[in-house]
Amino acid sequence: MSTSQLAAQLYTLRDFTKTPSDIAQTMKKVKQLGYDAVQCSALGPIDPHELKEIVDGEGLTICATHTSYERMRDEPQAVIDEHQLWGCKHAAIGGLPREYRSAEGFVKFAKDASEVGKRLAEGGLVFSYHNHSFELEKFNGRTGLEILYEESDPEYFHSELDTYWIQHGGGDSAVWIRKLKGRAQIVHLKDMAMRGSTQLFAEVGEGNLNWPAILDACKEAGVEWYIIEQDTCQRDPFESLGISLRNLKAMGIQ
Repeated sequence: MSTSQLAAQLYTLRDFTKTPSDIAQTMKKVKQLGYDAVQCSALGPIDPHELKEIVDGEGLTICATHTSYERMRDEPQAVIDEHQLWGCKHAAIGGLPREYRSAEGFVKFAKDASEVGKRLAEGGLVFSYHNHSFELEKFNGRTGLEILYEESDPEYFHSELDTYWIQHGGGDSAVWIRKLKGRAQIVHLKDMAMRGSTQLFAEVGEGNLNWPAILDACKEAGVEWYIIEQDTCQRDPFESLGISLRNLKAMGIQ
């Protein structure tokens, strides 16, 4: 079991995880970078048992996944069985299904997903929601993100707060993490840099986000896993993950 709280979000490396062979090579490289844990996302087809053999062979922990909402809803027992095989309790969705993207839809999803989360919880899993910035649009004075967390069951609907996208939407990640204390066991850490007036994804510590405030909020909120992600890299994605890891360790996160 990993003693580190830092993990690599494999979506960052999605171009290198298309086949089982790719996945095996990528896991080896991630371990060599200094990571002990990964979040499985955007992997090509692979048998769950083969994936377990690969990560176990590299001494990696699967701390979380991105799993489709439809699969969680329609095949909850299969999702539970896979996560139990991997020793992973955090199952997150990567974004809000498009049919819910309206004022009424946010409310409906909060209710529907709470029921899905309850079913997963019966198998020992924690359902979490990963945000982008569109959820910070306001509907009758409340942002979509506020609606999701105010209208859902806090026992079964948790968060995977993404620091870049909160900033992109004009929010404050530290404020949001504190607001979600008790529901924020996993966070996505990514930075935002500027090139002229263009916003860019950046390695953690290489952009403009207020990391001392964000990391203090994470500690106060009881975050279990600090998951490093970068949607688009300006250099080799493995190098980017290495830079973020070193910077976060220098900031005191181990």
